Amino acid sequence: MSNGQADKSGKSESAADVAKKIGVGRGAGVWRIVKWVVLAAVLIGAIVGGVVWYRGRGADGQPVYKTKPAAKTDIRVTIGATGTVAALSLVEVGAEVSGKVVKVYVDFNDQVKKGQLLAEIDPEQLKASVDEATARVRQSDAEIRQAKATLIEAKQNLERAEAQAKQGLISQKELESMRASAARAEANVLSASASATVSQASLKSTRTKLDKSVILSPIDGIVLARLVEPGQTVTAGFQTPVMFKLAEDLSRMRLNVYIDEADVGRAKEGQEATFTVDAFPDRKFPSRLLSLRNEPKTDQNVVTYEAVLEVDNSELLLRPGMTATATIVAETRKDVTAVPNAALRFVPPVTKTMAFGRGGMPRETSSKTAPKKTARVWVMNGLQPVAVPVKAGASDGQMTEILTGDLSVGTEVIVDVEATPK
Repeated sequence: MSNGQADKSGKSESAADVAKKIGVGRGAGVWRIVKWVVLAAVLIGAIVGGVVWYRGRGADGQPVYKTKPAAKTDIRVTIGATGTVAALSLVEVGAEVSGKVVKVYVDFNDQVKKGQLLAEIDPEQLKASVDEATARVRQSDAEIRQAKATLIEAKQNLERAEAQAKQGLISQKELESMRASAARAEANVLSASASATVSQASLKSTRTKLDKSVILSPIDGIVLARLVEPGQTVTAGFQTPVMFKLAEDLSRMRLNVYIDEADVGRAKEGQEATFTVDAFPDRKFPSRLLSLRNEPKTDQNVVTYEAVLEVDNSELLLRPGMTATATIVAETRKDVTAVPNAALRFVPPVTKTMAFGRGGMPRETSSKTAPKKTARVWVMNGLQPVAVPVKAGASDGQMTEILTGDLSVGTEVIVDVEATPK
């Protein structure tokens, strides 16, 4: 018995030792760790799978949309136009008389004053013409004196003849001859006076031409161009030859731009503007709309109207003839609700899960019915886009004002599709 018990206890101890050695006692802790590891792996897999499904759910017929929020902002409605910078006053100085240029006193970019000598034309022929005209005037004066003396003589002869006729000393025919002589003498005086007037006018004209052989500046300004050289012959025929181009003070200039007929209704005098030139592409020059011309200009069936903008060129950076791109501020709308222009152009693609209206377009599910000639934007309702009727207002080319509609600031509106159904 005792041996048998000993054997049993020995077997029992050896079995416990074996279980301890193979780790049967620690099994509950190991399974607990394994269970948490499996749960974590399942959770991570679900998250990754959800992201993959969301990004690729086009495979299930559901697009992925890109949205932007409606925001409070300022809308500046602008008009774009191009044109050229010009001087306020550009004067072409020409020669009114023909002749050889003997001297030129100014050059390009020279500052000149009104009345300053610019050039001279050879005056010799003109001086000779003045001398000839002066002689004719003197001759006319002599003819007037001679005619007046003849008139006095004729009148005296007529008086004597009338006295003799009363006494019967001369015939009636002789009396009439004396009267005719007196009348002719009086007419000769008038003719000589008229000839003298013509001579004096000719003298004045030749003196004026002589004075014009000296070319003077008509304004205070700057020489933009010199088109003659000493020794060159100019001919004042049917067209006055241009010798110099002068511009007034270039610190004040103007910008002539052409506005399209579609935008001219929004342009008004006094509106603020800015413009840029290729010489200074990173700088905006301030300006203002001075006048809007009514005469149309048609080029390749495109109708435009000329507008004149003022230019402050106190830094003398701008030069006449520069090409400029102007932006005229037609209207400014402050602190308005606006959406990107892309939201108003957006139309959602047709999917299998959409409800369709007339014409195959997605049916609007907004609570408000859109009036005629109105715009609409699309917002997300769960996984489906919903059309919201709105009335669009002013636009700056990127954002458009929303005048009316069930749309609040911060509402995400659809602007594009990131992924389409596969």
